[in-house]
Amino acid sequence: MARPDNEGGFRLRGREMTRTETFTDAAFAFALTLLVVSIDHIPQSFDELAAAMQGIPAFGLSCALLFLFWHGHWNWSRRYGLEDFPSMVLSFVLVFAVLCYVYPMRYMTSIFTNWVTGGRLSADAQIESLAELYGIFTIYSIGFSVMCAVIIGLYWRAWRLRDMLELNAAERFVTRAEMGSWSILAGVGLAATLMGLFAPQSMWTIPGWVYLSLPVVMPVYGMVVGRRYKRLASPSS
Repeated sequence: MARPDNEGGFRLRGREMTRTETFTDAAFAFALTLLVVSIDHIPQSFDELAAAMQGIPAFGLSCALLFLFWHGHWNWSRRYGLEDFPSMVLSFVLVFAVLCYVYPMRYMTSIFTNWVTGGRLSADAQIESLAELYGIFTIYSIGFSVMCAVIIGLYWRAWRLRDMLELNAAERFVTRAEMGSWSILAGVGLAATLMGLFAPQSMWTIPGWVYLSLPVVMPVYGMVVGRRYKRLASPSS
């Protein structure tokens, strides 16, 4: 099936996959294999199988986070089709970051599912102290922030080349809106990092609490941006 020339009013300039996109996709696929429940051990008993199945929710959450960043790069590639040197460097940095991020991310999602289910799932994830919890949140948040910053950099590169790419007013708005969206995510990750490094350690200042703002902030941002885009892209405007 042929890829469309236009999607939601945005002309797709990257209809054909570039080598950079192929390389990035392969790296994300490899990262996904590192998250598989039992990559190096096939369960030999029902108890081992049941223990392996306990990791499925954490695996699913990790896959969702990987999808967030993969989809961000994929959308950027389709919209702009850039394969210049700065874009290649940024894509390589994204690959490096995701491969460094994959294990802290899996550990974090395991801790989360363990906490939410009262220890019934992801029992292999253990935290011995509040200091360790702060430490893993700091490591996780650094990776999260770096990956968001790379996506911002890719969109900034497209913005710098907006005249060469012949972006119309609606496309320029979407480009700025994407930078804003990823900046919110990066800002939350940075706030969690700073909390992990400098906040007094207590149950009320755990860095993870700041991530709970995203289910509220991101939909509100999306609604505001969506309304402005509809007004801008409407034939009467």
